[in-house]
Order: sequence, then C-alpha cells, then structure tokens
Amino acid sequence: MQPNSTNPSTDTFWALKPEDAFKNISCSSKGLSTPEANARLKQYGKNSFKAKSNSSAIILFLLQFKSPITILLIAAALLSMALGDISDTVIILLIILVSSILGFWQEKGAANAVEELLKMVQIKCRIVRDEKEMELPVENAVPGDIIVLSAGGVIPADSLLIESKELFIDEAAFTGETYPVEKSVGIAAIDAPLSKRSNSLFMGSHVISGKAKALVIKTGKQTEFGKISDKLGTKIPETDFEKGIRQFGYMLMEITLVLVIIIFAINVLLHKPALDSFLFSLALAVGLTPQLLPAIISVNLSVGARAMAKQQVIVKRLSSIENFGCMNILCSDKTGTITEGKVTLKDALDIEGNHSEKTLQFAWLNATMQQGFKNPIDEAIRSSYTGDGKGFTVQAEIPYDFIRKRLTIQVKNATDNFAITKGALNSILTICDEAETAAGAIPMKDKLEAIRTEYTTLSAAGLRVLGVAYKKGSADKNFTRSDEINMIFLGFITLFDPPKKDAQQTIANLHNLGVSLKIITGDNELVAASFAKQVGMANPVILTGAQMREMSDRALFEKAPRTNIFAEVEPNQKERIILFLKRSGNVVGFMGDGINDAPALHAADVGISVNTAVDVAKEAASIVLLNRDLNVLVTGIVAGRKTFANTMKYIFMASSANFGNMFSMAGASLFLPFLPLLPKQILLTNLLTDFPEMAIATDRVDTASVSKPQRWNIHFIKRFMIVFGLLSSVYDYLTFGVLLLLMKENEKVFQTGWFTESVISATLIVLVVRTRLPFFKSLPGKWLAIATSLIVLFVLSIPLMPFAGLFGFVHLPLSFYGWMLLIISCYIISAELAKRWFYKKLQNQS
Repeated sequence: MQPNSTNPSTDTFWALKPEDAFKNISCSSKGLSTPEANARLKQYGKNSFKAKSNSSAIILFLLQFKSPITILLIAAALLSMALGDISDTVIILLIILVSSILGFWQEKGAANAVEELLKMVQIKCRIVRDEKEMELPVENAVPGDIIVLSAGGVIPADSLLIESKELFIDEAAFTGETYPVEKSVGIAAIDAPLSKRSNSLFMGSHVISGKAKALVIKTGKQTEFGKISDKLGTKIPETDFEKGIRQFGYMLMEITLVLVIIIFAINVLLHKPALDSFLFSLALAVGLTPQLLPAIISVNLSVGARAMAKQQVIVKRLSSIENFGCMNILCSDKTGTITEGKVTLKDALDIEGNHSEKTLQFAWLNATMQQGFKNPIDEAIRSSYTGDGKGFTVQAEIPYDFIRKRLTIQVKNATDNFAITKGALNSILTICDEAETAAGAIPMKDKLEAIRTEYTTLSAAGLRVLGVAYKKGSADKNFTRSDEINMIFLGFITLFDPPKKDAQQTIANLHNLGVSLKIITGDNELVAASFAKQVGMANPVILTGAQMREMSDRALFEKAPRTNIFAEVEPNQKERIILFLKRSGNVVGFMGDGINDAPALHAADVGISVNTAVDVAKEAASIVLLNRDLNVLVTGIVAGRKTFANTMKYIFMASSANFGNMFSMAGASLFLPFLPLLPKQILLTNLLTDFPEMAIATDRVDTASVSKPQRWNIHFIKRFMIVFGLLSSVYDYLTFGVLLLLMKENEKVFQTGWFTESVISATLIVLVVRTRLPFFKSLPGKWLAIATSLIVLFVLSIPLMPFAGLFGFVHLPLSFYGWMLLIISCYIISAELAKRWFYKKLQNQS
C-alpha cells in the first residue's frame, strides 16, 4: 500500500530490511503482475504532479473568465438585469460566453495536440512486471514495483535498494552536492538525514554509473521531490517570451485604467446615465484587452509545435519555441550532429605505434563484457575484433564514471585472471607504473615521453585516442577501485568519426540564420583543431578545459563569445560555458544527450536533446530531435521563427486596432450627446475583429522574419500601437464627420455606421500590417483570407438580420456605403505609406 504518515515503518523505509519492505507493501522481489499494477495505478494515480485531465479542462474553461475586467463586466451586466434591462444583459453575457468558449476550445485543442506529441518522447524506465523486465512510462510506476537501473537512467520514484553494483547517483537537486553519491544495499538509521540514506534512491535524481534494482516505495506527491515541489511551489523559470507577454499585459492594464477612469468621469460629467456610462467604460476596457490573446498564443505555439514535429523536432515546452527563434548561439558536441555518429576503430597499437593484437583483444574483452552504459566506442571495438573471448567470463566490474574517466573489467578463464582498464589516456597513465614492450614490461618513466609523443602524433591526425592497461588478478579477490594502481600500460586504441558530407553546408546554413555554432567536446585540442579544418572552420579559436580552470570569471566572460571550439571540456565546465555565453547577452541553445549534459541543458535558454539520449538528458531538454542531425535543427529553427512571427502579428494588430478604437471613443464621448457605441456593440466589435486573427497561426511568413533571430521588444510594440492606433483614429473621426456633419444621422444610424466601418477596416487592415512588404507582394495564408472575407460579409449583412434590433442596429443609407468604401480605401493606402515610413525610421535608428 502507499506509505503515509500513519505507517511509520514505510514512512522511514530507509530503516527497513528489503524483506520487511516487501511485506509492508504487499509485494515480492519478483515484482507485480500487470493486474496488480493496474489496480494500484487506479488507486494511487499516475506517478506525476499533474492534475487529472478532467479537472484541468474545467479549470481551463474557468480561466477564460479570470480577467478582473471581465468579472466586473459580468457583475455590472447582472446589476443592469436587476434594474430591468434584461435584453442588453443577456446579449452582453452571451458575447462573453461565446468568446470564452472559443478561447477554451482553441486552448484545449492546442493542449491535446501537444500532449500527443509529448508521448513521442516519453521518459521510460525498466520495470519488472509479470516477472519480466519491460520498458514503461515513468508515470506508470507504482508502489511495489521493482525497477532496474543503469547509467543515464532517471530515478522514477522514492525507492529502497535491493541490489546494487558500483552505484553512483547524482542527488544535487536534494543535497546541492555536485559529486556523485555512492549507494549500496543496507539499513540506514531511522533518523538519518536525506544525504545519509545510502540505501535509498529519490525521484528527481539520476544514475551516474553502475547498476541496481530497487523497490518503489513512494510515488508522485508522496515522494521527497513532490514534497519539495509543494512547499516551494516550484515553477520553471520564465522564458523571454513569457516575460514579454507579462510586460505587455502590464502596459495594457496601465493604459486601460487611465482611459476607463477618464471616459467614465467625462460621461458622468456630461450627465449621461451612470450605469450605462459604467458599462460603456468596462466594455471599452474589454475592447482594449486582446481577450483571445492566451488562446491565440496557445494555438500559434501548438500549430508551430505540430509543424516542427513534421520536421522531426518535438517541443516539450511550448514557450521554448520563442527562445528557439531567438537563439543566436548553438553549443553542441560534434559526435552524431556534425559527424556521421558512427565511431570506427582505426587501429589497436602498442606503445611504439605498431599494430597490436593483444591490445585489441584486451580492449575487446573490456568493451564486450562491461554491463554498464552502452556507448558507440564499445560498439566500434566489439565489431572490429574477429577473435574469440578464449572462455573468459566476468568476475568483477568497476563501471565508467566522469571522475575516473575509465572502465575496469576483471575477467577470468581456466588459466588466466586479468583486470583490464580502458579510458582517457591521461587517466590510464596515472594508474600505470610499467609499460609493456616486445621485450617485456619496463618502468613507465622510461617510456612516458615516447607514449605522449605518439599520443600527440595520433591526435594531430584527427584520431581519438584511448589507453589500455592491465594487471594480474586473483580468483579469490574481486578487483576494486583501490586496486586500480601499479598497472601495466599496454597500448592505444585509435578511433575516428568522419564529418558528415554536408557538415560545411549545415554550418553555413546556421550562420545564414544568424546562429553561430560552438563545439563543446571532450576531445583534446589537437583532435579539435584537425576536425575544425575538415568542416571548413578557418583559424578557429580553441579554448581547453585546463585553460578554463585557470581563468577568472571575468576572463571567461570576455573569451567565451569569441571561442569557436571548447576542447578537453570536463562535464562540470559545460554549464559554466553556457552561463557565461548567456551573460554576454546571447540566447544560447545547448544540444546534449549524455549523462553529464543535464546541468547544461537546464542552464541553456533552449535545451535540445535527441530521442535516443539517456533519460536524464531527454528529461532536462525542452526540445527533442527524433533525428540527430543539425539539418533537422535548421528546419526546426525556421519553424520556430515562423511561430514567433505569427504570434507577434496578432499582438501588433490587436493592440494597435484596440488602442485606436479606445482613443476614438474617448474623443467621441467629449462631443456626442449619446454613447458612440453601446456596451454590447463594443463587445461584438471585439469578438468579430478577433475571429479572423485566430487563423493567423496558418499565415504565410516573410523570409525576412525568419532570416535572423527574433527578440521580444516591448518598446517596439508601444511605438507600433501608438502610430497605427492613432492612424486608425484619424479615419474613425472622418467617419464621425460623414455621419454627423454630411449625412446628419441620428444616434442609431451613427452607432450602426461606425460599428460597420470599424470592424471592416480593422479586419482588412490586418492584411496590410501583417507584413513589412507591400501587402500585394505578401499575400495572406488561405485560412486567414477566408476568415477575413467571411467577417466582412457577415458585418455588411448584420443591419439586415432579424436580430439587428436586439443589438441596437438599423438599416444604413446606401450613400454611407460609398463614403465607407472611400474612407477604408484611403485608410489602407495611408497605412501602407505609414508602414514604409515606420520601418525605414526604425532601420535608420538601428
């Protein structure tokens, strides 16, 4: 059963023996059967912190009414009903409801689409079910499950170790300790703090090295991670896009508050009905606020996510699309992205640089018999040796980790027992005191210089070089870390991974998009320099991990942006590089797939991984590639920028049009003896002008909008809103002049005429301001054109509809349509001229 505070034995499970824990949770070391697991999943819920979908749908609908202005308007409308004005109240509430349903439908559809995409990159873990190991989503883990862990795997739930072998866990999220923590089967004190529970694993941590089996005790919010999340209200940091939306909201609130107070005061001073004036002011406030902004942003981002999915780019967090479009620096390892990703064994050499069958055989035994994290290097060694294992079996293993940078296997057969170590050359040399020659083993000091010279020669040729060492073992004693001393250096393993044929073109394509590629690699400086030449990097600036260790923060801050290749980089230095590139004002993407890449993926503005990455890297990333290829990334960047451009189109159009309407109504209130538009007419105007813009997500995007990184600019939005908002007001006042001075019409004709002109002009002007090009050179997308045409036809027909009277509309004189055509034509031409002036002035300022 799920542990709780009333059951102290499982609440302090680290103090239990495995057999007692099995008894407590009603399970066994064989794991659960599928029916048992399904029953527990139904009882305790999914192993996640997300709300159930039913409640989230209700909350999503209610959130459509969260605006304080909308709530005030509903309250005022209900007050109006209490005073006897039932028809107006019903119409106002109906418009608000339609707008909210439309927003809910769009956001829900977007959320469902994204949920389907996320299933493609679901984090999984190995669980024993029906006495068989199988891969299942982390969310399906339940108390009583047996989980099987290896390097790179995430810990899916709070668990008790029942088997472990050289197990090291990254628990930095809980303890702040950057070094891996060793874990083993045993019993911890009942009052042991979390950092001392050496037999326990906690959700949110991950395996650095080794392997283990563990019993799931707590899941979801019952875990330590769940408790921390609840207490701290943990929230993912805002992206630049989310911050910009929030600032945009504050700006609109300030303008709205000032204008509403002024307009309400003026109407009351002019002795217009107080309730009507209040409703009018609130309706204006709603009119200035782009009510469908959340829905349109969600739709734009989900459409963008689906478009990117077609390019094999899965977006895990929608708001990261904006950062993807803003990205101007991409940091990546070279393996598999710029190279073919197929590591090939070049040769196995002795210390003199000659082919050595013994070196190859020992390296093959090490690579074939290790049980830890599978990697391309071991695969290359396995496939290159045609001999046999001579009856060797594994006696002990010391898994690879990023501190030792080596892997040791103790093997034995009927006559021999060896410990064989393979890893980074410098790491191997530190544990050797002898070197093997044709004449036998000699002191390492006599051959050290020759070994390093050979290493330099091989590296300069672009080869990755590993060292191999061995030591006699004993069948009576398993080899341990403390035994990794006094070994005999055997020789070199050389490997190569050639650049992809289109690597140079891909790097050029990124450069043309305004994205500079920086390579972060563990290879040495000589290999990195050789590789740079192969991919056409002329005179690359290379910085090594050793140099970075000696550099101050200030020096690295200055040097990092000018560096092309970071070589010999240690795992903990990746995050430091990313942070200093960000501090330099760059939007940084990091592409990683390894166990040690998670911190850098978190630190980057855009964390990018691949579907074949280790779980911890895939979990940390905000974008996952289904194909490890920078060309895929290039198409993804373009799709991300299109999404951002279309989202900004709505913000530009909605803010300028709404601001213009507010300004026009504020002015009209000063000289009109009646309200320029009734509250219900204002709300209908807002709904109809927003409707075609819901198709903006499918609109075409100009090449200029995707040719360079895009950034949120609140000052640009303000200038755009004021210039084009005031321009629309000029033609509103011309419409007022035609209706009042030339045609001398009454209140209802004035309101109907201005409503018609206002909605049609606001709808058509979208086609002009949506592009920097002349509007006839950049035609809108099919759905935007259709939606615009439908709204224009609908608005023209409204005065003829049976329900027109309910909204206060009447038939318009035919002569007005002639005047309206002239006014709207002049408005479109003026907007085109204003647009050219606006962008030319902007270009001159920059």
